[in-house]
Amino acid sequence: MSPQGQAHIAPSATPPLPATLGQRALRHRSFMLGAVLVALVAGVALLSLVWQPYPPAELDIPNKLQGPSSLHWLGTDSLGRDIASQLMVGAQSALMVGLLAVGWGLVLGLALGLLAAARRGWVDEVLMRAVDFGFAFPALLTAILLAAAQGPGLATSIIAIGLFNIPVFMRVTRAAALNVWARDYILAARLSGLGTWAITRSHVLPNIAAPLIVQATIQCALAILAEAALAFLGLGTQAPQPSWGRMLADAQLQLFNAPLLALWPGLAIATTVLGLNLLGDGLRDLLDPKLRHR
Repeated sequence: MSPQGQAHIAPSATPPLPATLGQRALRHRSFMLGAVLVALVAGVALLSLVWQPYPPAELDIPNKLQGPSSLHWLGTDSLGRDIASQLMVGAQSALMVGLLAVGWGLVLGLALGLLAAARRGWVDEVLMRAVDFGFAFPALLTAILLAAAQGPGLATSIIAIGLFNIPVFMRVTRAAALNVWARDYILAARLSGLGTWAITRSHVLPNIAAPLIVQATIQCALAILAEAALAFLGLGTQAPQPSWGRMLADAQLQLFNAPLLALWPGLAIATTVLGLNLLGDGLRDLLDPKLRHR
């Protein structure tokens, strides 16, 4: 056959390599915005460990209720304390409560949820009824009970919010673990001679890590909101330790004279919660195979 009669065959194109998790994260706008906001708040909290414009508890009555200036970037409160310094140190309390309360709630909730999914039967029934009972005591009510028993404070907030997080993580863990236990590869693992706890450690736990990470991020945002609410009511962080919630409580007395006093801690809380929620939504999209195409 002549060259003119031969069919032209185009070289096959090499299929593009799938994007890595890091590449998809950089293209995910919600995730990146949330990561930047959370990093900003965490950076401010870390900076406050070594430097603040003024001591946050230092009183300067002659310069009270001053507006933003070169000396006091965000102004002063009704006792002359520097607002910027209080916001910086208050970020420590907010993040500490969020991380510690969610952390120990996650550890206990994860362990009990895995136990319920692995054992089933009466163990599962007893633990789930305990979860229902736990949801009857929200963090605010638990904090009131603890404050009456041992007094208000940062530890009270951490314990109360952590106790509320335990049943949340128990339910998420149990639901995700039951879905994994129904898979065919779990049956194959059983046939190969692996025991219940070996399967839980090797197969169940790695496969439920993604929803737990997302839930922990969302619960951390809720914990910071709860800490601010408890401090606002006088049940959380106590003076002289700065707290965004207590700053809002102090600002309500000067709302008409100095409305900026309420603006700054409100913006700090909103920025942190928004960043964590965007970060959680981004992680859900990145870690869930069904949502990756979005």
